[in-house]
Amino acid sequence: MNAVLPEGKPATADEADLERRFGGLRRLYGDAAYARLRAARVAVIGLGGVGSWAAEALARCGVAKLVLVDMDHVAESNINRQVQALGRSLGQAKVDALAERLADIHPGCQLQRVDDFASAGNWPALIGGLDAVDGVIDACDQVSAKLALASTARATGHPLLIVGAAGGKRQAQHLEVADLSEASHDPLLASLRQRLRQRHGAPRKGSMGLSCVFSRETMSRPAPEGACASDGSLNCHGYGSSVMVTASFGMAAAGALIERLLQRP
Repeated sequence: MNAVLPEGKPATADEADLERRFGGLRRLYGDAAYARLRAARVAVIGLGGVGSWAAEALARCGVAKLVLVDMDHVAESNINRQVQALGRSLGQAKVDALAERLADIHPGCQLQRVDDFASAGNWPALIGGLDAVDGVIDACDQVSAKLALASTARATGHPLLIVGAAGGKRQAQHLEVADLSEASHDPLLASLRQRLRQRHGAPRKGSMGLSCVFSRETMSRPAPEGACASDGSLNCHGYGSSVMVTASFGMAAAGALIERLLQRP
């Protein structure tokens, strides 16, 4: 069946041939794992240059439910790296713009939109509790939010995949997925690791039991030249970013979390 109806409207869940859309995954994983993947429920926290691609990857894997968490709106400066950032979506809430796109990819997916930021004060109630999902991808860039998610995961054992800083990186081939204790060349993850040890009893040596995506590539400092170097715009502060890296981080996060969910007893 066509993905788009003759009048140009996206297909509904009843109209789409979901087995045809996602059957390639059955051939890859086998019947049992495929059924488990199709039943998976995942929350993606932060829908920027990494999280938006992770969410799209999960939708294209036919998961049953996605909880999309972000409070920002699409800005023109997002277009170079965020999958939902288009000329027609400027000004739209990121959760809404992304949900519309994902519904067209996977009409049968339950899409829960949370127009808010994760924090120590609202996690995990923000997503309806950990029982509402099978796993979480942390793609936010605030260390306080990452600490709330990571400390809860350590205490409960609930599956969490943490994403490090993709800004200032140019070579996607250097990314890795490993325990947080092994991450390097990433100030964001270093700060998270330190706070977990100081405030939440994480071990100073050996595994911390938290998987993360990071890159050992040295971060490139923002170039001093260029139009945005001196215009005072907030969009020009911090490290630059490239979709080749941010999307790769998101894809790696989605893949690593799927593997963990499929391997759970």
